[in-house]
Amino acid sequence: MKTKTREIEKDFDTVKTFRAIKEKISLEMATMNFEQIKEYLKTKSRKFQTQ
Repeated sequence: MKTKTREIEKDFDTVKTFRAIKEKISLEMATMNFEQIKEYLKTKSRKFQTQ
């Protein structure tokens, strides 16, 4: 039995957006040491900013 799939036009592509964000973060952190990464996460993370 074949399942029919339907094409849905999306205004927002979650996978594409998430990949772009991960790539940006990866490039920013590529040359950082552990202490620099911790500071980066503190300044960039919403979780750490609210504390």
